[in-house]
Amino acid sequence: MAALPVPPTEWENHERVFSESPHKPAGLPSVNPTHSFWTHSSPDANPLAREGSEGLLTTDADICIVGSGITGVGVAYHLSEAYLTHGVVPESPLKVVILEARDFCSGATGRNGGHLTPEAYLEFDSRVSKFGVDEAKRSYALEAYTTSSLINIIENNGWSNDIDLVDGGHVYLLFTDEEIKETERDMEAAKSAGWSLEGVTWLDKEVVEATFGVPCPGVRYPGHNVWPLKLVTKLYQRAKEHAGKHFNLTLHTHTPVTSIVNAPSTDNREYVLSTPRGSIACSRVVHATNAYASHLLPFLAGPDGIIPVRGQALATRASVGTEEIKTNSWRANEGAEYWFPRPVRDADEKPLIILGGGRHSSGPTFELCIDDDSTCNLKVGETLRAFLPAVFEGKFEEGNDPEMEWTGIMGYTSMGDPFVGPVDKLLQAGAAECKGHYIAAGYTGHGMPRAFACSEVIAQMIICELTGRDWKQPKWLPTRYLTWENNRNRN
Repeated sequence: MAALPVPPTEWENHERVFSESPHKPAGLPSVNPTHSFWTHSSPDANPLAREGSEGLLTTDADICIVGSGITGVGVAYHLSEAYLTHGVVPESPLKVVILEARDFCSGATGRNGGHLTPEAYLEFDSRVSKFGVDEAKRSYALEAYTTSSLINIIENNGWSNDIDLVDGGHVYLLFTDEEIKETERDMEAAKSAGWSLEGVTWLDKEVVEATFGVPCPGVRYPGHNVWPLKLVTKLYQRAKEHAGKHFNLTLHTHTPVTSIVNAPSTDNREYVLSTPRGSIACSRVVHATNAYASHLLPFLAGPDGIIPVRGQALATRASVGTEEIKTNSWRANEGAEYWFPRPVRDADEKPLIILGGGRHSSGPTFELCIDDDSTCNLKVGETLRAFLPAVFEGKFEEGNDPEMEWTGIMGYTSMGDPFVGPVDKLLQAGAAECKGHYIAAGYTGHGMPRAFACSEVIAQMIICELTGRDWKQPKWLPTRYLTWENNRNRN
């Protein structure tokens, strides 16, 4: 049996590097990103890639959403649902415009995503210590809510096959004694707090080895994986279908927003957004750019804000059939690597595996403060190529080149949680001038099980403002996510 990968002990320096990161705002997304499996492996993967990139630019809107990932499209989706199904009727049609710098959904969601798996217990003990029991439980409640909401939407609309929804569960492999102790501590803390671990199963080393061929214990809990770009496409199309006398939605791709200025117009619009194609006047702005948030909100640069971090992934083919490669999604090596097999067309097909991680091997910077996804890191690529052959002996060919390899830019915060809510409630200098701006960003590499619920929060805040109602915090939303609270919870 081959030795399992060495745990990434370099993570011990990660917080130090983060805190010492430079206060430089992110640039615009690269105009020539690496080709991701999700965006370029199929000619029809992104039918909205260049939607609204030519012709006349919309010049007036009630709400401009900057970013077309799951957060930005999620805000539009929740706004459309509210106006269609919840009896919210505006005095005039609500005009919503989504602006995207590149192809539709070309950020971390569309490039690096795929795991639709809520955390069941991980870091429960430390969250209780930092935030208290109730706030710790909300961390997992939000992820459970996000996942169940999306699964319900997918299944109720019959999208499962269209977006490659796989319900295979999630297995976390524990390579070291320290990982085992941490997991046991977190699970016990969750039980003591009264948090349900239904569906969570401890797997002894003998069980994991007999079932998966890996000589270490693990934990299995509920989880799904999807084709993220196709999911976001469906959500946008659904919101677009709601267009009518009460709601209007427009998408402009390849239209980067270069600046936002407070310039009240004759139409009572508060802001003007500049793009290379012209300007748009609007009343409210939603920042759904995640890693690139500090480009338009420069006070979010540096460790007190949102730092761009480059993640790397590849698509590699197993050397055995689907019977030996289970449909589980996986994570291991102190969470440094994550992967899952793609659905196969027939029983004889060797599964294609999407694998990400390896950032700890990039050197002293851990790929922090890198907002360029036009290249890959060679050292990270070497780590990823060696990982699966070492873990699953005989199931992956050593030295085999991947079919595709790419990078995507994630947005990290010092506390590991996103900023959600009105921008002017942030404590950073300059934020108070951004009344009418909202943000949901900084998911710290964990956006799929959090972003859609955060986008719902933003949509509900906007609706309450428009209708003169008081916004009420959902029971599943961590208080520390809110812009007027999270600055107080930094490490």
